[in-house]
Amino acid sequence: MVSESTLDHVFHALADPTRRAMLRTLAAGERKIGDLAAPHAMSFAAASKHVRVLERAGLVRRRVEGRAHVCRLEPAPLAGADEWLRFYQSLWTSSLDALDAMLRAEDEAAKATQAEQPRAAPSR
Repeated sequence: MVSESTLDHVFHALADPTRRAMLRTLAAGERKIGDLAAPHAMSFAAASKHVRVLERAGLVRRRVEGRAHVCRLEPAPLAGADEWLRFYQSLWTSSLDALDAMLRAEDEAAKATQAEQPRAAPSR
């Protein structure tokens, strides 16, 4: 089970679209912070702040190679968030199943009504 504090940090990190984009980029492999910043037209300092939030959540590891800060994705905390979300999946799945059943029943009723209606005689 994942701690509440860890979940709080993960969901906080995922709440920002820039950080989600950075994670998606890191899913393809290690990147320097400057590479993560480039698509967002932001400074190294701004990108570094985003990376710190991701690090605090345990989603990213950073290492320094000379002057370069290289980041890599750490997916384990995402598994914890997925586990937490799966608990609620049954709620929306059952709602969607009920909606599907209702729509199918309406469709069948409409087909039955059409089949029962007499056909109009052709006009001369």
